[in-house]
Amino acid sequence: MQPVKPATETKRSKVEIIKEHSNFIRYPLNEELLTEAPNVNESAVQLIKFHGSYQQYNREERGGRSYSFMLRTKNPCGKVPNKLYLTMDDLADQFGIGTLRLTTRQTFQLHGVVKKDLKTVMSSIIHSMGSTLGACGDLNRNVLAPPAPLAKKDYLFAQQTAEDIAALLTPQSGFYYDMWVDGEKFMTAEAPEVVKARNDNSHGTNFPDSPEPIYGTQFLPRKFKIAVTVPGDNSVDILTNDIGVVVVSDENGEPQGFNIYVGGGMGRTHRMESTFPRLADPLGYVPKEDILYAIKAIVVTQRENGRRDDRRYSRMKYLIDSWGIEKFRDVVEQYYGKKFEQFRELPEWEFKSHLGWHEQGDGALFCGLHVDNGRVGGKMKTTLREVIEKYNLDVRITANQNIVLCGIKKAWKRPITTTLAQAGLLQPKYVDPLNLTAMACPAFPLCPLAITEAERGIPDILKRVRAVFEKVGLKYNESVVIRVTGCPNGCARPYMAELGLVGDGPNSYQIWLGGAPNQTVLARTFLNKVKVQDLENVFEPLFYHWKRRRQSKESFGDFTNRVGFEKLQEWVDKWEGVEAAPTRYNLRLFSDKDTYDKMDGLAKLQNKTAHQLAMEIVRSYVAAQENGKAE
Repeated sequence: MQPVKPATETKRSKVEIIKEHSNFIRYPLNEELLTEAPNVNESAVQLIKFHGSYQQYNREERGGRSYSFMLRTKNPCGKVPNKLYLTMDDLADQFGIGTLRLTTRQTFQLHGVVKKDLKTVMSSIIHSMGSTLGACGDLNRNVLAPPAPLAKKDYLFAQQTAEDIAALLTPQSGFYYDMWVDGEKFMTAEAPEVVKARNDNSHGTNFPDSPEPIYGTQFLPRKFKIAVTVPGDNSVDILTNDIGVVVVSDENGEPQGFNIYVGGGMGRTHRMESTFPRLADPLGYVPKEDILYAIKAIVVTQRENGRRDDRRYSRMKYLIDSWGIEKFRDVVEQYYGKKFEQFRELPEWEFKSHLGWHEQGDGALFCGLHVDNGRVGGKMKTTLREVIEKYNLDVRITANQNIVLCGIKKAWKRPITTTLAQAGLLQPKYVDPLNLTAMACPAFPLCPLAITEAERGIPDILKRVRAVFEKVGLKYNESVVIRVTGCPNGCARPYMAELGLVGDGPNSYQIWLGGAPNQTVLARTFLNKVKVQDLENVFEPLFYHWKRRRQSKESFGDFTNRVGFEKLQEWVDKWEGVEAAPTRYNLRLFSDKDTYDKMDGLAKLQNKTAHQLAMEIVRSYVAAQENGKAE
């Protein structure tokens, strides 16, 4: 089966035509960057994404649009060398808005760069061992892996595999370096197995003699996301990716191969039921020496068959949903040249934050730090730089918008802890549990897709949830995974949260319920268009009944799924507020056994105790008598 360049179709999206005529993502961006205008035209807007940038403007400023560009780095495994971190810190002050944003895909976002400074900023990143190539656009994005710098065979193997996959799927035609460093290349030496896998065309995966052997002129139909992890560590939301790769080791801990999941993805469009978030399906197992060939076969299957007419349906999850996993596997196997082996059994997934102090296993320590919504600014930014620079530390970004300081000598632990705490970078036991697992996308004022607040709104939302917890009697150490996005695209993965808030109008959210703390269950839509000022009307009854009706150690997400949305809706509709604890007077009730048994049976049907039902009957009787007197 020899692939050909995508044929001209009767209908193709505007972006497909722009890509076709761009000379491998160069034209007209190269010309637009030279104009005096503060922005670039629509074709260049689409192309600059492949270079790792989005054109934006401040939507809250009146008058003419104040254009700027957001740059996103590409850091496989979230790895950030010391030099690159210090460069990004400098660039944020010199050319950005004075802050760095840690993302849900283990990268930096740098906001506020004006067009005339783009080349300076891009070249600075490249010269500091960094890159933005492919951080956005219709190609493979940043490859995730657990951020913990553990000296364990499976973790090291997962991280090396993530880096190899990232290298395999990096564009080869040179457009990025032509644009930003005048053609000078700064790519590190690639592993021979990566080069071999990329060039292999024994099963018709490549475009012969093309500068882009895997991508061709059209690249992929849409963004493509991959994560690699080890069994049990779901710090990367493994099931939300186009491809999820899990290291499988033998009884001695030696990596032998990989389980592969396919078809995850978060994005959707409001009130279009044909668009939806989706969890990845098990595809099969491959031995470790075949992983790059299997990944390439999956990517090519999407390249050749993913929809290019309507970008709302272009992600691979829609191809798999349309075909079914069996047909998808059959087609991938033609490009892979082998049959997938049986999926290996895995232990239960667990969300691991990797926060706090831990042994790396090589004599050094690492320290994971919680950063609210990934926004590094102010005193926190100054202090992080001070510590990272003074101790010459490398860092890693987590998929939960946090940061890990690596390679710390044990003697440095106390002074580093003290310095960080003075800037509000606290150990996890001192951070509100609600904040530890919460995430939000940037949304307003710069994201062009935002419908309502997310990053700026979540601090108040979390405080209000905490107040509701206290009101209904939930303990401080009890928590719920809360994620907020300003639109339905799902950048903060709200559809995996126990409580997801998805912007669906000005100051309005769609509420999703039913995700799991370990991010293995897809949430569902519970309510639409809940005004931000009315959130307590939903939170109070839900958390009140969770407190009183949950089973032992039952999470909020599991509780909402067990009870069912119909009952949850009934509780919300009938909610009249948390009852103030009444002054209690001793009223003992005695009955014969037959009456008690019947009362107890009726009470259980209503999820009440016999005493609670008896008191309701007494109150109703007294009220009826009082009403009778009034008449």
